[in-house]
Amino acid sequence: MKVINLYQQEKEMIQLAVDNNRQAQQQIYSRFSPKMLSICRLYVKDVQQAEDVMITSFMKAFISLKNFQHNGSFEGWIRRIIVNECISFLRVHKKVNFIEDTFYIEESTDVVECDLATDEIQLMIDNLSEGYKMVFNLYAIEGFKHKEIAVMLGINEGTSKSQLSHARRILQQQINATKKYDYGAK
Repeated sequence: MKVINLYQQEKEMIQLAVDNNRQAQQQIYSRFSPKMLSICRLYVKDVQQAEDVMITSFMKAFISLKNFQHNGSFEGWIRRIIVNECISFLRVHKKVNFIEDTFYIEESTDVVECDLATDEIQLMIDNLSEGYKMVFNLYAIEGFKHKEIAVMLGINEGTSKSQLSHARRILQQQINATKKYDYGAK
């Protein structure tokens, strides 16, 4: 049995894509597009618009592919392009407003047990205001620090913390309301 080095295969596929090999570009797209669409969907509510953002992101990725240095994961590199494109899309189309305040409550990191389906959780996140949703996704899903989020969004670090605090509070209220409804206590 021959052991195949996946990293080397990925590196070769990337090089072929840099050289405008359409088959290699299609392989990259096929491999990463499902996951990247789910990332777009975290930020962009409408599925068709999320697909448009994803396609635009892949076009930008293929144009910039020659700049990929192989210093980190390729998936992480594409993911960063996707997130930045989602932010740009929301700025242009949704006119995202951030409430400039520095009031926030340090959240506990207790794990909350919840039997909600992924679609229910996504709907709750979708119902957040665009600013709350963007900061929540960048912090809780993507793992960015408040300082990085502040730079990315052009806001104060305190505003990022405040937006996250408000988003968490709203999501917790929605989860609690769902639990009460499920247990018959309206």
